[in-house]
Amino acid sequence: MNRRIGRYLLYAILIVLAAYFVLPLALMLVTAFKTDEELRSRALLSLPRSLSLSAWREAWSSACIGLRCEGLQPYFWNSVRMTIPAVLISTAVGSLNGYVLAHWRFRGSELFFGLLLLGSFIPFQLVIIPMARTLGMFGLSQSVVGLVLVHSIYGVIFTTLFFRNFYVTVPADLIRAARIDGAGFWTTFRRVLLPLSAPIITVSLIWQFTGIWNDFLFGAVFSAGIDQPLTVALNNLVNSSTGAKRYNVDMAATLLAALPTLLVYVLAGKYFVRGLTAGSVKG
Repeated sequence: MNRRIGRYLLYAILIVLAAYFVLPLALMLVTAFKTDEELRSRALLSLPRSLSLSAWREAWSSACIGLRCEGLQPYFWNSVRMTIPAVLISTAVGSLNGYVLAHWRFRGSELFFGLLLLGSFIPFQLVIIPMARTLGMFGLSQSVVGLVLVHSIYGVIFTTLFFRNFYVTVPADLIRAARIDGAGFWTTFRRVLLPLSAPIITVSLIWQFTGIWNDFLFGAVFSAGIDQPLTVALNNLVNSSTGAKRYNVDMAATLLAALPTLLVYVLAGKYFVRGLTAGSVKG
């Protein structure tokens, strides 16, 4: 009896917690499908009489962001052009770094790894000025290419940590056997480690994609005008107003901005968890 009561209590707590996180999303969806007329004439929590896509179309292609009335579309593609290269570069460099730190030790490798760990705890705000000066020196400030460089460099810290901890669990005898057979650095990496790396590559891709796509600080500081990423444009759209506040357009724009990361976690979330636990047990 007590066990049954405890189970029901646990279910009740979980339902309350789920509602706490789901209800704001539900409210956003309901509002995004309403017309301007319904927003003015009906209660905020009421369901729309019919599903209208006008707010979604406007948020995508014609909403005003500052003086430009092109919607989120150009900024969405800015985020795509920023995120994909930065994710691939940081993952590739991190995998090589992790390989070296796990199986090709060199003098000072532990100190180097410790400094990398320290770098993962440095707040973004502390690196803004050095990064701004560096981008200015290379002529990459206020550009998508500059944002790719910034996110790639900062992301290497985390991807190196992921890959190093994963590769440490690969038996050293396997690496030594490859060396005895004549495999060099690149051959060992390509033919021995990469085929085993699918779980941690998935983790790195999802982690980097989510962090870079959702970033606001670097986008606000290192970009300007039409080169801004989606998160900055969304903030400007919500804060741009020429009359009555149009919550339906704001909610539709927010959902459009969040859709890629939501899809990534819905479609690949289980692989993210599997990848994190794949290297947790050595052997």
